[in-house]
Amino acid sequence: MSLVLTRYSIQNSISKYLFSSLAIFGLATVLFAVSKNLILSLVALFLIGASDVVSVVIRSTLVQLNTPRVMQGRVNAVNMLFIGTSNQLGEFESGTMANWLGAVVATVIGGIGTLVVAALWMHLFPVLRNMKTYYDTSHESEKPEKGTPAPLSKPVQ
Repeated sequence: MSLVLTRYSIQNSISKYLFSSLAIFGLATVLFAVSKNLILSLVALFLIGASDVVSVVIRSTLVQLNTPRVMQGRVNAVNMLFIGTSNQLGEFESGTMANWLGAVVATVIGGIGTLVVAALWMHLFPVLRNMKTYYDTSHESEKPEKGTPAPLSKPVQ
């Protein structure tokens, strides 16, 4: 999927791609959990990986393009802290649930949880739900500190 995105970048309907990729991730996780067929399991794993790449690319790009330049280092540091921490906490949570409930049930719950969080985020963050392009011009009126380049005025091509 990374190679596909190098050739066919996502420029429009950002929110549609973001939330669709999250839904595919959740559904494919449930499919993987209940599958007893090797080919079907491999297809589900492919969909999980591909949809995760799309989601990560969109989210990372949104953070980079919509953070005022004077804040980019701090925002990126906090973002990376949360990403790294969430991976560690997720491994602990998944392992604990698998130990208590079994691997299949824990994986199904994880897939359903992904779908619930995606639906909740669509409801709680209408600005994100309605984004058409990566670049949000709402912070253009901010005045950058002296000697700091102004925020981008158009999407990067």
